[in-house]
Amino acid sequence: MPRSTRRRPEPTHPATEEIDLLDVLHALADPTRMTIVRVLRAEPERACGTFPVDVAPSTLSHHFKVLRESGVITQREEANRRFSALRTADLEHRFPGLLDTVLAAHARTGPGATPDAS
Repeated sequence: MPRSTRRRPEPTHPATEEIDLLDVLHALADPTRMTIVRVLRAEPERACGTFPVDVAPSTLSHHFKVLRESGVITQREEANRRFSALRTADLEHRFPGLLDTVLAAHARTGPGATPDAS
């Protein structure tokens, strides 16, 4: 049976001025989404199926959707792959220092962090 020639719609992203702080904080509150954000902070862009997370593809798609609709990431299509990138400049413009603060806090308290000696 031949494959469909219909293309999936291009992903939509909020404009910079429409990025909402509570939506961003909600998106960053999930460990899987934080893994995606940490990886994208280290790499400018990455194909969606290549992140080091242990979730079903449908669940991973949901996480990307939450990140994209909140304004944390942008996605683009290339052939049959979807690539993701952090919207670092947009987030810094809207909420200066937020991404760095959340990533630093996650590094101190997230999975794999070493407990404080205090």
